Amino acid sequence: MTLQIETFKNADLAHGWRPGNNAGGATLFKALGHPLSAPKAHALIASLAKAGPVAIYDPTHAIGSFHAYYDLSKLDVAGYYVQRVEDLKGAFLGHDAKPLSELGKSGAKAVLVLLFDAEKSIAPLKHLFPKGAHIASLDDIRLPDDMLTNRANYLDPLNFATNFALMREKKGLNGVDGIHTRVASANYWGLHGADKPELWLCLFGEDGAQLAEWREALPVAGAPFTIDSAEVRHRFGLGDFTGSLFIHAIRIKGHDVVKYALDMYGENGKALSCSHDANAWPADYYAGMPAGEDDEVVTLFIQNSHPMPIPPRTVGLNIMGAQDISWFEDEIAPFATRAIPVDTLLPQAHWPDQVEIVAGRYFVRPRYEVMRKSGQRRIAHANVERTDLKPNPEIRSLEKVMGKGYIMPLPVLPRSDFNTVMLPTPMATEQHELPIRAELIDASGKTVASKFLGRIPRRESVEVDVEAWLKEASATLPSGYGHVEFLYDFREGGDGDGWLHALGRFEQKASGHRAETIFGAHIYNTGVIYKDEPQSYTNKPPGLSTRLFLRLGQDGLDTICHLIYPASTPWHPKSATMLILHDAEGKPVAEKEIEIACGGSRFWRLSEMFSKEERERMGGAGYVIIRDTTCRLFGFHGMTNGTTSFCLDHMFGF
Repeated sequence: MTLQIETFKNADLAHGWRPGNNAGGATLFKALGHPLSAPKAHALIASLAKAGPVAIYDPTHAIGSFHAYYDLSKLDVAGYYVQRVEDLKGAFLGHDAKPLSELGKSGAKAVLVLLFDAEKSIAPLKHLFPKGAHIASLDDIRLPDDMLTNRANYLDPLNFATNFALMREKKGLNGVDGIHTRVASANYWGLHGADKPELWLCLFGEDGAQLAEWREALPVAGAPFTIDSAEVRHRFGLGDFTGSLFIHAIRIKGHDVVKYALDMYGENGKALSCSHDANAWPADYYAGMPAGEDDEVVTLFIQNSHPMPIPPRTVGLNIMGAQDISWFEDEIAPFATRAIPVDTLLPQAHWPDQVEIVAGRYFVRPRYEVMRKSGQRRIAHANVERTDLKPNPEIRSLEKVMGKGYIMPLPVLPRSDFNTVMLPTPMATEQHELPIRAELIDASGKTVASKFLGRIPRRESVEVDVEAWLKEASATLPSGYGHVEFLYDFREGGDGDGWLHALGRFEQKASGHRAETIFGAHIYNTGVIYKDEPQSYTNKPPGLSTRLFLRLGQDGLDTICHLIYPASTPWHPKSATMLILHDAEGKPVAEKEIEIACGGSRFWRLSEMFSKEERERMGGAGYVIIRDTTCRLFGFHGMTNGTTSFCLDHMFGF
């Protein structure tokens, strides 16, 4: 059962558009389903139900999204009226669509106009409405004006820069086994000229009940901020909780996406994770979640992202490529969070099987937790599985002008401390096979091994173990680390769609603690443009520059960073990368210039890159901006807790 709302605009579903970048996604569903708008909408429906016959005027075909949230069958509907001739083929609740010109003959006592900023559109048409009828519109459920960036255009995406974060807070006994979460980001809107932006925040508990609501001013432009579950617990006098933090950035500029890193940390040191933001547009399917090994239990967290229940047997799991779906039998309340043990639905799944999640547009990108018998735990996220893509035969000939074309890079962390394993992951419903090869590349940019993985069927998971690969190829990484690039390879035929993904799993040798990250392919560092590639965070392609945000570890944790310089065609032989250390007020306190070989990578630790004196200038908190105007880098960030645990995920830019 799919929720009948539009979360992505069709125009944004062009071949290369990626949910979560600085564009795309419908705004209407965010406006209708906002936690502050939902109570107003329910009150509006109750009021209209008492008014008598209600005519519905739908000039922009918004009725499907509104009815999905707020049941219009509760009204005595006098008729359904449209403005566009092409919409006259439609119907609603047994009422054939009629032209607006016939609205006056409806006999309605009230008219519901499914439009925001309605007055300016209604004013010249009021003579067509039934005389004396009460006129209601979506403006009756608007947010307060001080929460809007653009008051003149309510559905401006900048008015609805929202996202959800999974928040878990469990106070341990005697400082042991506690679990905490921390949202970490920066005021990147201030860099684009936003004046006094702030966050409106609402915390929902596991059952969907509201636990807290507050506003939080953002720091100066570019400066970091955190929202810590332990601090929230203390501020509002809460107990243990697992739930959703709804984040709404208000009075902003430049970006309509709330980007953040979600850190999980535990009081005993065995829980340490970082993962990317949840992606604010609920999708039909998610994929890229691996099944656990024998000593692991995998739990999927579903965060209902709407003010309506998720019906029973709507959330489902299946092993990627399998036809049988195992359905979750329970209803999930509005804005509630439910932890689902994966092995209860898929007891047969086992690493390296991959799990596909049937979501029906009910929730944002979900997190999963892997708990090991040793007590170690980690959190990572699944990714959006596209339903709109078809194989694109043009990709087979891209190498003539685009060289490597689409590149999916993943780091190989220093072999002395970590083991690295990777899985190519189907991430579109029409990807029935993945014709790819893997190239193992030293930090110097030298390719030390290449392996054709074949036309991998959707049902198969091909594990790429770097240590086993090096042994098999009698090769080594002279720098001790590097990266792997997954590339399309059509030597035996097949097709691609540009939506190539892979998962990396990394294990700290000293502790056995693991981290997982997943991302998709781009075209990198070439002057030639194909569709919207190479991408830029802020401008039109080609995206040939870098501005990455590196949040820093707290409470004695060191920060690690792995930067990769992928190039689809030969680019500058060396990068000109600046690492600029800032304090918590956004003031630069130190900088380092490094060079990364074209096609190579650079792994570094904060404690080694910046001296103790330089780090002390931060005043205990700060961040690093990674800036390069000569090329686009792809980055991974993480933290290390000595030899006890670590975390890793891909970075975000702005």
